[in-house]
Amino acid sequence: MIALSLAEIAEVVGGQTHDIPDPSVQVTGPVVRDSREVEPGSLFVAFVGEHVDGHDFAHAVVEAGAVALLASRPVGVPAIVVDDVQSALGALARHVVRRLGATLVALTGSAGKTSTKDLIAQVLARKAPTVFTPGSLNNEIGLPLTALSATAETRFLVLEMGARGIGHIRYLADLTPPQIGLVLNVGTAHIGEFGGREQIAQAKGELVEALPSVEDGGVAVLNADDPLVRAMASRTKAKVILFGESGEADVRAENVRLTDSGQPAFSLHTPSGCSEVTMRLYGEHHVSNALAAAAVAHELGMSADEIATALSEAGSLSRWRMEVTERSDGVTIVNDAYNANPESMRAALRALAAMGKGRRTWAVLGKMAELGDEALAEHDAVGRLAVRLNVGKLVAVGGREASWLQLGAYNEGSWGEESVHVSDAQAAVDLLRSELRPGDVVLVKASRSVGLESVAQALVEAGTEGEVAVR
Repeated sequence: MIALSLAEIAEVVGGQTHDIPDPSVQVTGPVVRDSREVEPGSLFVAFVGEHVDGHDFAHAVVEAGAVALLASRPVGVPAIVVDDVQSALGALARHVVRRLGATLVALTGSAGKTSTKDLIAQVLARKAPTVFTPGSLNNEIGLPLTALSATAETRFLVLEMGARGIGHIRYLADLTPPQIGLVLNVGTAHIGEFGGREQIAQAKGELVEALPSVEDGGVAVLNADDPLVRAMASRTKAKVILFGESGEADVRAENVRLTDSGQPAFSLHTPSGCSEVTMRLYGEHHVSNALAAAAVAHELGMSADEIATALSEAGSLSRWRMEVTERSDGVTIVNDAYNANPESMRAALRALAAMGKGRRTWAVLGKMAELGDEALAEHDAVGRLAVRLNVGKLVAVGGREASWLQLGAYNEGSWGEESVHVSDAQAAVDLLRSELRPGDVVLVKASRSVGLESVAQALVEAGTEGEVAVR
């Protein structure tokens, strides 16, 4: 964070100083909510959680070097006390962002946010110092913490924004007003909470509504291939840039193809030139993500060749998102277990089919959460798609939703032992451990709540350590 005195912070957040002998002392380290991340000069944000109260760590974090706490009650050590810690954290982030000289890029969408954010960050980092959201910390706590990690040297601040209802993105954009706003897609993720795709589009479009006008440098980057996203052009005063495979896109891909290993390649076309891209990531769905990143980078002054080189060298920065591990026995494990929705599930299955040409393929799949009334139909459709893509074996893991996956595969023609329903992650590991052969490719994917990353990890470790149980 840019250095601020405790007196300045107290004024910004409307707090009272307690047990602070010298209010001119500055916070020069990171703003953190996890006591294990405290460094000398830190500000520790004390949240009261369901199981843990950050105030209980007050003395420990000060001993570890924290200058003070942002807290909701006095704790006997230096603290700025406020009525609402979350609101105070947001106010501090808003203040710091306004003082930065950085260009703020915000992005949202139903699928691909984290992968695209990681691509944008890697491309822009070649041009200037860049700070970006770690993992998927894209909510009302994670976003301001990321913004506060920027320093005076930061030139690009890339923030992922998530939403579970109308007004959420509006709130986040008010905390950290973006100059460039990117909307990837409108899908069915969290449709059970939103109530329909139109409501999802309404929520995602709050980002482009928050952008400054063309005259003030605002830029809306929209997916030309998604009608609900493209329609958001009418909701913004900013300059509109379209990306996609459509011929009308300002930044587009032509000659899209997959390498023998399932990695996408394409010709990148921008208003100032074109160049060839071959990505290190897996799956054709990354083409759209790459085009979104390219559109942002081009708008910020990078050439087509610079962008293509950066995209071709970019890797995966976030865990459990098409994370590929080659075992010594030739088995390939694809850990995409961080989250799942119908769009990302279909993309992962297509990537598996591409990676597994000439090899035996396994899809170890679990529940896709928060689909509401669409849950049965969507799970059935994913099971059917696995069969249509000639996936060698479907292993559906878990309860009712998993049974729908398996039933969809069965009804599509997956009989005998081509699809199976198992009760839990350990049962899936036991099955795979006994049946995997050298050269097989295994995709593991489900919503985060299912915890199937344990299956992928057990299979990776089994390749070097023999029998491994799920932990």
